[in-house]
Amino acid sequence: MKIIQSPLFARKIKKFHRDQKLKVDEAVRKLVKTPAIGEEKKGDLKGIFVYKFKISTTQYLLAYRLNEKVLELITIGPHENYYRDLKGYLKSKL
Repeated sequence: MKIIQSPLFARKIKKFHRDQKLKVDEAVRKLVKTPAIGEEKKGDLKGIFVYKFKISTTQYLLAYRLNEKVLELITIGPHENYYRDLKGYLKSKL
């Protein structure tokens, strides 16, 4: 399976510390093994999946999209304003 990152995901992951990046890599490996592990969103975010995982005590959300043999990582972050930012990013891409 091919994995691609959106520019937004790349910018956000660049700010993470080394140990946080390792946790994200672990989460991405889980997604590659079982892509349907995340929860599919409804309404404006139809077709977007969100996988929740913890880094130390903070819960992070990882938004991704599945196409034929392609896993597109869209964004990552804590829950605060997460869905608002995700919707804004997706609207700007249209």
